[in-house]
Amino acid sequence: MNHFLTDTEMASLVEAIKIAEDHSSGEIRVHIDSTAEDDFAKKAFAIFNSLEMHLTKERNGVLFYVNFEQHYLTIIGDEGIHKKVKQSFWDNLHDEITSEFAKENYYKGLKDAILKTGLELKKYFPISGENINELPNDISFS
Repeated sequence: MNHFLTDTEMASLVEAIKIAEDHSSGEIRVHIDSTAEDDFAKKAFAIFNSLEMHLTKERNGVLFYVNFEQHYLTIIGDEGIHKKVKQSFWDNLHDEITSEFAKENYYKGLKDAILKTGLELKKYFPISGENINELPNDISFS
């Protein structure tokens, strides 16, 4: 099971996702994988699709896919958000998270990245009218 985040920290990350999605049509998910898979990039894209993150109206879903044991992290931004923030945003965010992970600050690394992503989503995908939560905010596991 997950020895990198406490139950309280995981609940707080779900709360951070709610905050990050507020005032934006964007959707953020965190997936924690604990398998010993060898093709993590392929698995991350499969998870992105299985969570139906590509089905948001504005194609602005963002997945943080983490395998703590294997020291693997990838961030997948769907085409709508990716066109706006460019690859450099994701690269910098990845560097910031892995820097925190290297100090064993797993919670801080993810929370800060979620909130930063939320700021970008608010900038490029502001809410007009009702804010429909298209995807659950809970953390998924494999």
